[in-house]
Formats: sequence, C-alpha cells, structure tokens
Amino acid sequence: LLLAALGAQAAAGDFDPYRVLGVGRSSSQADIKKAYKRLAREWHPDKNKDPGAEDKFIQISKAYEILSNEEKRANFDRYGDAGESQGYSQHQHRQFHHFHEGFYFDESFFHFPFNSERRDTSDEKYLLHFSHYVNEIVPDSFKKPYLIKITSDWCFSCIHIEPVWKEVAQELEALGVGIGVVHAGYERRLAHHLGAHSTPSLLGLINGKITFFHNAVIRENLRQFVENLLPGNLVEKITDKNYIRFLSNWKKENKPHVLLFDHMPVVPLLYKLTAFAYRDYLSFGYVYVGLRGTEELSSQYNINVYTPTMMIFKEHIDRPADVVQARDMKKQLIDDFLSQNKFLMVARLTSQRLFQELCPVKKSHRQRKHCVVLLTGEGDKFAKAYEAFLTFAVANTKDTLKFVHIYNDRQPEFADALLMDEEKYQGKSAVVILERRNSAGKIAYKTLEEAWQGSKEDNFILLDLLDQLRTDPGLLSSETVLADLNDELAPMFLIRWLYSMLDYILDCWDSLFHSNWREMMPLLSLLFSALFILFGTVIVQAFSDSSDARDSPPSEKEENDAKTEKNDASFSKESNSRIPKKGFVEVTELTDINYNSNLVRLRPGHMNVVLILSNSTKTILLQKFALEVYTFTGSSSLHFSFLSLDKHREWLEYLLEFAQDAAPIPNQYDKHFLERDYTGYVLALNGHKKYFCLFKPHRSADEGGTLGSCEDYDSSLHTEARGKSSCSPGSRSIKNKLHKLSFWMERLLEGSLQRFYIPSWPALD
Repeated sequence: LLLAALGAQAAAGDFDPYRVLGVGRSSSQADIKKAYKRLAREWHPDKNKDPGAEDKFIQISKAYEILSNEEKRANFDRYGDAGESQGYSQHQHRQFHHFHEGFYFDESFFHFPFNSERRDTSDEKYLLHFSHYVNEIVPDSFKKPYLIKITSDWCFSCIHIEPVWKEVAQELEALGVGIGVVHAGYERRLAHHLGAHSTPSLLGLINGKITFFHNAVIRENLRQFVENLLPGNLVEKITDKNYIRFLSNWKKENKPHVLLFDHMPVVPLLYKLTAFAYRDYLSFGYVYVGLRGTEELSSQYNINVYTPTMMIFKEHIDRPADVVQARDMKKQLIDDFLSQNKFLMVARLTSQRLFQELCPVKKSHRQRKHCVVLLTGEGDKFAKAYEAFLTFAVANTKDTLKFVHIYNDRQPEFADALLMDEEKYQGKSAVVILERRNSAGKIAYKTLEEAWQGSKEDNFILLDLLDQLRTDPGLLSSETVLADLNDELAPMFLIRWLYSMLDYILDCWDSLFHSNWREMMPLLSLLFSALFILFGTVIVQAFSDSSDARDSPPSEKEENDAKTEKNDASFSKESNSRIPKKGFVEVTELTDINYNSNLVRLRPGHMNVVLILSNSTKTILLQKFALEVYTFTGSSSLHFSFLSLDKHREWLEYLLEFAQDAAPIPNQYDKHFLERDYTGYVLALNGHKKYFCLFKPHRSADEGGTLGSCEDYDSSLHTEARGKSSCSPGSRSIKNKLHKLSFWMERLLEGSLQRFYIPSWPALD
C-alpha cells in the first residue's frame, strides 16, 4: 500500500497545467483564458460523449484554476505545486497532508478504476459547476426552489441516504423543484461557497438564499423542507365568504386570478410550486370542495367535486375566462394552461417590465406586434369608455394585437409624449396604436383623431385602422421616444426596509440554532466587537467626565498666553487656505504596534509624513518639524509621525534602496556605514499605493545666509510660559536640517514630487 501510495503521489506530481491547456509558461492571462474556453467547449461532458471527457474536463478546470490565479501560478512555477505554503518543511507537510486526504477520501487523487467505473450515474445529470451555479441556478431560483446535495467519494453516509435521495429527487423534479448535486472533491470552490463543510449535506436554494436541511433524511422530511422554503402567502384559502373579494381584486392587483378546486384538505405541493413560479403574473386561490361553506361557490361555477378543476378569472368575475379539468393534474398541463392566460384582456401598464412583455420590440416584418393603448383616467367618469374598449378587445383577439390601458395621472410622461397636450383630449380618453422599434424607447404610433367615447362610430373607426395596418405598416407615421414607465405597484422604501430587516433577523435566528460554530463566528465576532466598543466608550466617557469636573478653570495668564500664541501663528493661517483645526501638531511615534494601522492599512488617499530622528535630536527636530507642518494639519488626509533611527535603521535603509538617486546608500563594507546620519530626513508614505516621497535635509553650509536667527522660528511655537529656548550653534545646525520643509510639503500636496515605488512594506522589527 505504501509503494502504491508513493507511486500515485509521483503521478499526481506530474500534473502540468501548462501542458493541459496547451500554453507556454510565458503566456498572458488572455491567452490562458482563450485556451480554457476552447478546451472547455470541446470536452464538456454534456457535448462530448467520450468516456474520458469528464476526467479531461476536470483536468482542464483544475489547470485554469491554477493559472488564472497569479499566486497559485507563481507557487507552481517555483515549487511545482499550486499550494500557498512555501519552504521545504511546509511543502513536505502539505504533500503528506494531501497524501492522507487522497488515500482515504479523494478519488481524484488515485483514480481507482473500481470506484470511478461503478460511480452512480443517476446524479451525473444533476452535477453543478461553480459558473453554472452562479450564472444559471441562482437566477432560476427566483422561479423555483432547488434541492442540492453535497457529496464526495468514500462517503459512507452518502451511500446510506442514496435510496431516499433518488426517490425524492425524481418525485420533486416532476413537481417542478430543481435538483442539484455538488461533488465536494471536484468542486471544492462551490462547496465552500455554499457553506458545506461536511458530506453529505442537503440544502435548499430559493430567491438566491441558502437554507440547510437538519432533520433525518426521509421522504416526508424532505418534502416538508421544500414546502417550508416557499413563502406562506402564495395561495389563499377560498370559501363562499371571501371568493367575491378575492376575484374582485383583479383591478387593484392588475392580475388574473386562478382558482383550483380539489378534494384535498391541504394545498398540494404542485399547486404551491406553480403559484411561486407565476406569482408575478397571477394570484392563486384554493377551494377545498369537501369543506362546508364552499357549496355556493361550487354550484355557481358548476364544479365537478370528483375531478380537480382549475379556472382563470380576468375582468369578469361571474364567468371564468378559461377552464381546465383533469383527474391527474400534471405540471406540463398546468404550465401550458397558465402561460396562455398570464395577462388580463386589457391589462394596465403599471411598469416598464410589463410594457416590454406586452408590447415587444419588432424583430422582423413577420413578427410585427402592435399595441392598442387606451389612455384614460380613474373613476366613474371614464368607466363607460373603458367598458367599450374592453368589449372591443374581447371581440378582436389576435396574436399580433395587444390591448392595454394606462392611467394618465399615474404615467404623465407617457401620456404627454403621445397626446402632445392637445386640448381636445383634456379630461377624455384617447386611443393610440403603437409599435416599439427598439429597446431604447423609440416607437411609431398613430392617435385616433377624436377622443374615445366608446360609441359605435369609434368602434368602426378603430376597426378600420387595424384592418389598414395589416397591409400598410406605414400607417404609423408619427415617431417619438418614450421614457421608462413608473413602477406603480412597487412597495414603499420603508416597507422594503422592514422586509429586509425581518429576513435578516430570521436568518440570524436560524443560524443561532442550526448553523455550526464556523458559520457563526463572523456573527459572534461582530456582536462582541459592538459590545466591546459600546461598553468601552461608556467607561472612557465616565472617566473623562470625572477628570474634567476636577480640573480648575484656566487662569487669566494662560488665556492671554493662548491668545498670544494664536496671534503669532496667524501669518501661516492667512497665507494658506488649509486652516488648522487644532492649536497643536499631533505627532505619534511609528512603532511595530501601530505600524499596520498607521501605514500598511492606511486608507486610500491618506499619507503618513514621517520624520527621522535620534534620541539626541528628538526634542529639537520635533519642535522645528511641528513649526514647518503646522499649516498643513487642516488636511484630514495627512498624518504625522516620527521614527527612531536608533531602533529602526535597517527598515529605513531598506526603503532608501529604492530611492538611490535621491539618497544614495553607501557600501555596506564601508567603515563609515554605521555612522551615516539620517536625522532630518522626512518620508511621505502612501500605504495603499506602496510608494513614498523623500525630503533630504539641507546642508548647513548652504543655509547660513538664509536661515536667520534661532529666535525667528522659535517664537511662533514657544511663549514665555514655556520657558527660555536654546539657541546654541549645535541646535541651530540641527534645526536647519528642516529648512524649506514647508515648500516640500506644498509640492507634496500638488503631486509634483518624485515617487519611489516598492513591492511591499517591510516589517518594522
């Protein structure tokens, strides 16, 4: 067994993604993607009937997964493996780990023929891939729920539930439930995306939302699980007391209403699935004919209580628009019946989506479809015109004509574009025949000369125009561009927000009792972080209030000193539009503790201006640095820090190697290498884009005639209350290093300084 395992390990190590895709090691991502698409189309198991097509397709997918990821590709080029670990010991550990998993659980590692040949073929037609799931299954879950099984090879529990799974999958698929199978060994990315950390796992998908199954795997539990995925308000129970109200809602909801008469006490799952699939077009009700209180309903519509009957009601609730009866209602029969009755006879245009479905764009001369639109208003005043238009539409049902109506006050832009605000249509109804020319809103149309009153003369005129339109498409002589319709039935923002909050709370509640700890860790982390911040803020605020209460009010002398300091610095404020928000400069030390937050993870657009100093020059340089950058503290994107040269010389010299022209680094074997003085250097570090700008201190010989006396720049920051400042020759030469730093800061904000890019920020040891 050990020799066989080692031989399989060597065979697995020979996998070359470049050879599988037929590309070179220097190929670009575009070439790799092009080769993958070509091979995937050629070897896809649904198109290629070769016995080895499935294994070949898996190899192609694995090769593209490695080469499309720059990090995995670099690891493969370096170590011959796409793993993320580096180094000999870690690489060996990873090989052993893969060997252990492959030997016991992963068929793809060994390709044992006795297992691959006997693999159950009933699940092959349900196998899902990541791209197929994202691009097709998730959008389709808004029309029907999906039941998905996560399985793998050498999974004995998967074998145990296989008989139940086969039976339930066949039964639910016939009812309209989508079935999917994910092989965790081949589709690890999809299994991780679904949140399945063990096999077997069963989950439901509806409206893009995933719900895990946690009960015993038996037929009744699985059926109930799928039924619980569906919303609870899809089908309304109808009796003699509420059927008139239910059918009369067609005008408010702008939908036909469907009634199913059956002798089952509960609503069949097939009917619930159908109601979910057509919920945007139809409203559904269920009548239990064996229940007391449904006799009047059954007798009025002459229902056979022994045969399931489905009726569709449109504008007239006293008689159904269409009926179908069958002892065994099949999904195909119901779909054919409902797809032909999705809209009212004269539907109201309430949204742009409905307008596009009822009045599609002309694709060819043989597929011309015209819409006859009644532009009317609400209320009894317009009822007669609407009834006459409805009668005309019922008598002239043709595939090439769609009759619709619209309320002028709810869609004013649509009405104004067609009627041009003509006075003869004010307060009256009008009829327009239109044809959509493209999806951008361009239409050709013709408006009836006179307002629509519903008289016989109006009917003859409209009928004559429609007859002429068959032979003369040029009858629609006017053209215009329509804006998108308002969605009249869309819920208010507050209601949508409440529904979203309710869904989120239910998800959290379900996760709290059913999800494992790995899935709960992000939520728990967020909860404890919020509690820590809340209580921490309260405690800090309590201590801050108590300390402020103990502080005595400032004396008159301190107030006068503060006013004098503000007056001394007023020249900087007036000469610069960046008004400082504080009366001081906040400069923090850059250490290994705050290194990530102050540099590596600095927000985009922010920069950290760092002063290099030593222990002996710390006080003098910080005073001069504060004076030079004070006028720039009003910018919220600038942060100011200092770095100790005594502690972090190696870090600084590593950065300066990328700026050789601006600050040449001496040879490391030079005896003066460790004596080089970098105090006074200033670096502007952009942590997000990984570059820095460099300020070199000026030599004292060049500064003598321009710097002036020490008191000239000490007076603006030091007052008499702070004591007497030092003006020795040594301190003057140190301060002179930061001369003209303010001009350099101006150029930094202008973006005219040279930038030195680095591959990554080194660690600050």
